[in-house]
Amino acid sequence: MMPERLSTSTDQPRWLTPAELETWYSLCQLLYMLPTALEAQLQRDAQLSFVEYYVLAGLSDQPEHRMRMSELAVLANSELSRLSHLIGRLEKRGYVRREPDPTNGRYTHAILTDAGHAHLVEAAPGHVARVRELIYDVLDPTEVHGLGTAAKKIIDRIVGLQRAQG
Repeated sequence: MMPERLSTSTDQPRWLTPAELETWYSLCQLLYMLPTALEAQLQRDAQLSFVEYYVLAGLSDQPEHRMRMSELAVLANSELSRLSHLIGRLEKRGYVRREPDPTNGRYTHAILTDAGHAHLVEAAPGHVARVRELIYDVLDPTEVHGLGTAAKKIIDRIVGLQRAQG
């Protein structure tokens, strides 16, 4: 149920229009369903959670397949303590190891192992196929461009507001 439209003065909420509300509900449903659909494929085919895959892929894109844990936490949008537990699970599987940062011992690097890289290389085709099936196969090129543009604008707004809030 949507509250009655209130005055437009600055002290009143700017309620969503019916079209905006419909879009918002669709976006919320997408945000809940897409990670679950991607994770189901990754769990089934590679025994990885979505965030584990994302961390391994992020490390694979770095020089020497290594990254400071603090930077990896930002990439994974995770608190450092939560990322540390995730890295611990990946270490037990032999996919990642930790080493002190050689330039500053106060930091720790997460390093993708050869076994982790091999597992990622094996998992990637199935993951990409699922991404294509769920997103790119149902959108035309104009819609893909629009989705990318909209996502970038929203991300930039979130980052800007986070920076402003300190």
